[in-house]
Amino acid sequence: MERREFLKLGMTGAFAMAVTASELLWRVEQAKADEMHPAPTPLSPDAALQKLIEGNQRFIDHQPKYPDQSALRLQEVAQAQHPFATILSCADSRVPAEIIFDQGIGDIFDVRIAGNIATHEAIGSIEYAVVLLGSPLLMVMGHERCGAVTAAVQKESLPGDISTFVKAIKPALKKAKNQPGDAVENAVVANVQYQIERLKRSQLLTKQVESGKLKIVGGRYDLDTGKVTIIT
Repeated sequence: MERREFLKLGMTGAFAMAVTASELLWRVEQAKADEMHPAPTPLSPDAALQKLIEGNQRFIDHQPKYPDQSALRLQEVAQAQHPFATILSCADSRVPAEIIFDQGIGDIFDVRIAGNIATHEAIGSIEYAVVLLGSPLLMVMGHERCGAVTAAVQKESLPGDISTFVKAIKPALKKAKNQPGDAVENAVVANVQYQIERLKRSQLLTKQVESGKLKIVGGRYDLDTGKVTIIT
C-alpha cells in the first residue's frame, strides 16, 4: 500500500473512532443522569395522547391541577428529561402548550415556530426528542386564525425573513383548494396534515412509528374555547 493511501485510511479510521468515542461519551453521560434520576415508567403513545386530552379538558373547564411545577419537580428533571409528548406548534403567544394541556416542567418537548412548519431544524429537534429522549407522542398543532396561514392564503407580501414561513405553508394550500367553508380555517387543517407528511419522511421517526414506540397526530387549537381537536 502506498504511503498516501495508508495515511488516508488512517485519517478515516481516526475520524470514525472520534465519532464513536463522542457517541459513547454522550451515552455515558445520559446513563449517569438516568442513574441519578431514574426515568418514570414510560407511557404508551395512546396513554400519552390521553394524558394531553385530559389536561386540555381541565384547562377548558378552568380546573387546572398545575402538575409538575414544584421545587421537587425542578430537582427531578434538573439532570435528565423524559417528556411524554413532543409538540410542534405555532409560535403564537396565545398557544402555550404547557398551559393549554395543563402540564408542567419536563412533560412536553416544545418546538415552536410560526405556522408550525417542519423546517430541517424543527425536524432535527423532534428527532432528538423522540429517538434520544424517548418521547412516545408527536403532535403537530395548528390553531384558529393563524396569522402565518392567513398570510399564505391571502398571498401577502411580507418583509425580511417573515416571508419564509409563508413559503413553507404554500404547498399545503393545494389540499384546501376548492373546499367549502372558510379558506383560512381549511388551510390551517391542511397545513397540519402537510407538515405531518413532511415529518413522516424522516427515517428516524418512521422507524419509531413502525416499531410502535411513536404515534404522530394532528391537532387544532380553538382560540375562543381553548379546546384542542384531534385531526388526521
